[in-house]
Amino acid sequence: AYEMASADTTDSDEDVTTVPILLLNGFGVGSFHQHRLMRQLLIEQNQQSKKRYVIYGIDYLGQGKSWPKDPQDGNSADEYQLGYSADMWLDQLASFVQEVVISPATDNDDSTTTATTTSNSINNNNKVHLVGNSVGGYLATILTHKHPQLISSLTLLNATPVWGLNLPGWDGKLPAPAVPKAIGRQMFNLIRNEDVIRQYLEAAYVRGEAFDGSFEDGFDGWGCIASNADNENGAATAGGGGRGEPLGTKIRACTEGNGGHAAFASILWSAPASGISFYEALQQVPVDVLLLFGGDDPWCTEAVGKRMHVTLASRRDGEACRFVTLKNV
Repeated sequence: AYEMASADTTDSDEDVTTVPILLLNGFGVGSFHQHRLMRQLLIEQNQQSKKRYVIYGIDYLGQGKSWPKDPQDGNSADEYQLGYSADMWLDQLASFVQEVVISPATDNDDSTTTATTTSNSINNNNKVHLVGNSVGGYLATILTHKHPQLISSLTLLNATPVWGLNLPGWDGKLPAPAVPKAIGRQMFNLIRNEDVIRQYLEAAYVRGEAFDGSFEDGFDGWGCIASNADNENGAATAGGGGRGEPLGTKIRACTEGNGGHAAFASILWSAPASGISFYEALQQVPVDVLLLFGGDDPWCTEAVGKRMHVTLASRRDGEACRFVTLKNV
């Protein structure tokens, strides 16, 4: 599942450069976590001359609205030998960028696909600006290293440099053995508890309005957001205006299906991305990088961001890198 947000410009089409931006969220959420940022970026577009932002959010397989066709707690035919790993998510993201974000315009009756491919037919450099939050930052960094020809720039928002726990005794491919299955189920039930979700959000955000639903979460009147998960034929829909739904409620809703327990266990046991570590990849990314870290984040701390900045500064090819600490977020 994915979403695409865009807004019209006052310039004529032949004068406009499309700027594709892909937002990668953290663990346990979906593209809904990016709605406030999507909205802000489109507001900023109004201050840019001859540019049209096309902003994408994607749900990794096993997160949000993106699931196997018939999940049955890891026991269905669609889940057999499926491993929710970093490599699998990286393959998903690379395919998405190539086939949806920067694919050439094609004739297609699906309204969401038509909107996407038409908007990118004037994306002259066939690259995307990549923005990754938390584990999305981990994935964005490895993806940029593996596919530099697809990426214009990299922005890391409180990125985590690690993946899962890589626990021994199982490779993470479903169905799970008895012990990992039991441990994964118990831990998953704990973290999906509504009180635990609330406590996590209160620790992660300084300001309650970031997650309590008091922010504007719609696009009516000035932009549009299209989703390939809205209905069976992928018709584009516009979000309603007014207050948003609390973030905790949306996170909890992601855990209500029949595949969550198995996916969580698989992620716990799966290995990091193959072939290279986060910091090795970061040192070799051949694009400009912006590091944004919340000064009060209790997990991905400012010290983690500074280490990333030192790593980027050691690159030899002269790409720009900047480190910014954000307060009261």
